Amino acid sequence: TSNPGEDLAPIWTPDGKQVTFMSEMSGRVPTLWWRPADGSGPQELLLEREEVARLPTSWSPDGQTLAFTSLLKIGTGSDIWMLPREDEQEKWVFLDTEFDESGAMFSPDGRLLAYESNETGRDEVYVVPFSVTGPRGKKQVSVGGGAEPVWARESRELLYRNGDKMMAVAIETEPELSVGTPRLLVEGRFVGTGPLHLRRNYDVSPDGQRFLMIKREQDLVPTEIIVVLNWFEELKRLVPTN
Repeated sequence: TSNPGEDLAPIWTPDGKQVTFMSEMSGRVPTLWWRPADGSGPQELLLEREEVARLPTSWSPDGQTLAFTSLLKIGTGSDIWMLPREDEQEKWVFLDTEFDESGAMFSPDGRLLAYESNETGRDEVYVVPFSVTGPRGKKQVSVGGGAEPVWARESRELLYRNGDKMMAVAIETEPELSVGTPRLLVEGRFVGTGPLHLRRNYDVSPDGQRFLMIKREQDLVPTEIIVVLNWFEELKRLVPTN
């Protein structure tokens, strides 16, 4: 992109031909756009602007439905909405409560949706069967906090972050939706996305074996605290008043 204003949160369409993103276009309320990934065409508006910003998070595997976050609406906070590709102006709400919900990610088979919510008082990751009738039968995935969920191949494992920890959880759908015990994959000081986790700051290879993350500069991370005693006496010794 090269238009004036900020363009944020790029995601691929499943066929890899389009990049979907949020754009403010010269200071206006950000909304959803997309553009051919090879630059062969101009960027196109996916959804008209309203009073709140929209941020794309995931396309369904068939490329027909876009999950996006409607940001910080008064009364409901951040909410999860869906946008059908065939009728781009007929958006519909999937989840809007008094809490913040965001980060919706379709499973590779399209049957499940993972997302994060602060309904317990802190951010946790949940999974729920995807349906046009809304979320029913949700399961909490994370324990002790979680955000930024991503699916591994074949919808059988869900990855998420808990502070500096990358966690993994087995997900089963037969005979019914069930969630395993979270296990630690790797831990390190990698750049996060801030307190609202509005856009994911890492990605996972399709086989779930490699991570692409942003590493912090070592010299920017404090490693010790220095306490100076009697500092005023030291100051007088170094800078005599006479």
